[in-house]
Amino acid sequence: MGLDAETGVFMLLFLDMAYYDMVRRGIMKTKEDLHEAIIHGAVKRIRPKMMTVMAMFMGLLPIMWSMGAGADTMKRCAAPIIGGILTSFIMELLAYPQIYSIWQWDFEMQRESRQINEL
Repeated sequence: MGLDAETGVFMLLFLDMAYYDMVRRGIMKTKEDLHEAIIHGAVKRIRPKMMTVMAMFMGLLPIMWSMGAGADTMKRCAAPIIGGILTSFIMELLAYPQIYSIWQWDFEMQRESRQINEL
């Protein structure tokens, strides 16, 4: 959970940067523009996330193959961590951008358009 929280914050940061960059340029008008910004922000996070996941897998997989004294205990410790890394990878690259899209469209962009229409 710690890794997911840490890297999830960076994903949200990159998504926000891409969104507000398009807002500053004045091209954030439709849902398609929002999706383009989200894709642009998420693509910037693929390589750092992949490097983090691969480094952790390379460190934990030898534990899963070990056969010496204490290996049975270490395998029980490493297995949930490997599952958490895989889950974090999937959540950050597939779920978080979708959640961000729903949140930005329904709560931010629609509210701004209502405020403009009220003026």
